[in-house]
Amino acid sequence: MLYAQVVLPLAQPMYTFSLNEGLGVQVGDAVVVQFGSSRFYTGIVWSITDEKPDYPRLKPILKRLYSTPLLTPTMQRLWEWIAEYYMCTVGEVMRMALPSLAKPSATSLSDLDERSIEPPTERYIALAEELRSEDTLSEYVAKNSRRAPRRCENLDAIAALAIERNAKDGFVPRRLLSIDNDDISALRKKELIRSEERVVQRVESSSDFLCPTLSEAQNSALESIREAHSDKRVALLHGVTGSGKTEIYIHLIAEALAAGKDVLMLVPEIVITSQLVERLERIFEGRTTTYHSRLTPLRRGQTFLRLATSSGGELVVGVRSSIFLPTKNLGLIIVDEEHDSNYKQSDLAPRYHARDCAVVMGQLYDAKVVLGSATPSLESYTNTLSGKYHYVELTERWGDGVLPEIVISDTIRAVKRGERKTHFNHDLLNDISRTLAAKEQVMLFQNRRGYSPYIQCRTCGYSPRCPHCNVTLTEHKASSRMECHYCGYTMPTPKVCPNCEIQDMALMGFGTEKAAEEISRLYPDARVERLDSDTSTSERAFKQIVHDFEAGNTDILVGTQIITKGFDFKGVSTVGILNADNLLSIPDFRASERAFQLMMQVAGRAGRHNDRGRVIIQTSQPKHPVITYVASGDYHAMARKELEERHTFGYPPYSHLIRIMLRHADYELLRHAAHHLATLMRKKFGGRVMGPVSSALEMLRGEHRAEIMIKIEAGASMKRARKMINEAMTESGKEERYKTVKLSIDVDA
Repeated sequence: MLYAQVVLPLAQPMYTFSLNEGLGVQVGDAVVVQFGSSRFYTGIVWSITDEKPDYPRLKPILKRLYSTPLLTPTMQRLWEWIAEYYMCTVGEVMRMALPSLAKPSATSLSDLDERSIEPPTERYIALAEELRSEDTLSEYVAKNSRRAPRRCENLDAIAALAIERNAKDGFVPRRLLSIDNDDISALRKKELIRSEERVVQRVESSSDFLCPTLSEAQNSALESIREAHSDKRVALLHGVTGSGKTEIYIHLIAEALAAGKDVLMLVPEIVITSQLVERLERIFEGRTTTYHSRLTPLRRGQTFLRLATSSGGELVVGVRSSIFLPTKNLGLIIVDEEHDSNYKQSDLAPRYHARDCAVVMGQLYDAKVVLGSATPSLESYTNTLSGKYHYVELTERWGDGVLPEIVISDTIRAVKRGERKTHFNHDLLNDISRTLAAKEQVMLFQNRRGYSPYIQCRTCGYSPRCPHCNVTLTEHKASSRMECHYCGYTMPTPKVCPNCEIQDMALMGFGTEKAAEEISRLYPDARVERLDSDTSTSERAFKQIVHDFEAGNTDILVGTQIITKGFDFKGVSTVGILNADNLLSIPDFRASERAFQLMMQVAGRAGRHNDRGRVIIQTSQPKHPVITYVASGDYHAMARKELEERHTFGYPPYSHLIRIMLRHADYELLRHAAHHLATLMRKKFGGRVMGPVSSALEMLRGEHRAEIMIKIEAGASMKRARKMINEAMTESGKEERYKTVKLSIDVDA
């Protein structure tokens, strides 16, 4: 009898089950086990031994799922690293890593079988064994060509396709044969052919890819990246917007695919990089697979299972969860827009950062890694200063593109001089007028969706708030309702103040909906569209808005951060940032860095293919350091200033921040539990412990929230720090009254 340690998709340790050798189970396989009295789960076999553990009774592994292991030994090491570094269980990694339909669970085996899926398959055809040789086939055709000419033609066609595709076992895809189903059935009845179902593989295609021609600067950058990879170092490609980073990626991808290697290309959001994906699919036809949350659960599951059987040579383009895909022959990892905050998982454990995991994957898989950005994260930039990463820079736009002129428009001065209409300064309106007269396009960026961020009674100051999240509700004029953007709670927009019962409710601030309405009123002949999460409710709706703007059917596009990333519109000559102040006033030590990144990314949409574009930044703080760095496009000055401040206060990249979040519906109980845990932490970490404090979002979905922050100096042992944190949390959990308080940990918060 054998015994297997099995990982279940739960926040639980591994459990041991007995294993019947006849099942043919091996390490990495998905198996079905019973956990508890009435629940059946899919688990992953982590290890197998013949030593009986010291347990009185072990449940058996009931069956094996799938014909191939889901995890390779390398993937196991990655899961273990993620679980250790981000302070969670391997079961929580499994819960995040596997798509839902690839890990079915149910209350009975029959229900589980109904929920399970298999990789997509297709029919393959081959000649019968006695016809495999050229001589026997020729002999058969010679005997039967007169009385059954069509049958003989079909047999010759199957043999010719097998030779063309170099099919060693003689099997060829049924879809490639121009033989109707009745003829296939007749051949099968006479036992002249064999057929079987096989897992769908990528379409075979040439390795002679049509890559774009590179400029001298791009060629130099490509050679520099190759030099970094020869030293087994990560390459950070810092190229200004429009400098042609994608063209360099394409050459690196082509080299890896031609060598039979898999390539993983991470993007922040798959939908907003649709132009990039379409371009890659054209160049690497039949080799490109996309993976993201907008795929159906069935498609996600089948893609995962198909990749587990792939022999290599595929390009996978996906979002952060793509790091968990079972690529077996990974040779290159590209993280595009590596600075983007979407790479950080923040809602559920493991709260991993896909960029950092990609670097670890490069070491585990012995794969080359490229991080690319027009505004690199300060963590990655610091790694180039220390020599850990290789730094490659592109300072000019590709082709005829010229970096845009950036104009700072002072909103306070505009108001005093009467040079402002609603939310638009005359500087911006004049540029919009010139742009529309020239038949060119405008993009306007506002970092808030909805009509108005909140409404307020001008008599008593009351603002409607979400009863579950303790945040102000956002007005949406189109639906005449107010909405919480955290939990989805809605209510009709009040006409009368619920507090003082006076009809004096006023809209405060503005979002994309209001900006689009007002710009339409100012330019009634212009075709205005809005792109935010309210209008792009489906992939089809999103693509339609983007297509209309790309085709020139829209003159002015108003949007949130969605419009800042990955787009390459030829007709845009003016970009307006409507309210830079709300980017600068976020209470976060990364606020300045992220404001710079976002404004530079927005500015990068202007003038990419025509004459020099213009970017108008509306702000009441024209002398703010970040604004001046954006105006000059000086990333290095911004980085020096920010790194100096972070060094002074001990923030990343000079430390690791570990945030412990506590949640409970009872505020007083939560407060006492947070202070108790903080006291235990201070006994171990002293002054490195900050808090407890109420979270920026004090209440979410009916639960009060508090947090404790721990700073661990860069270079200190993170392994020891994690051990001490776990000890303090375990000790705190022994207090009976605090057992209902929920805890979560975010490493590198």
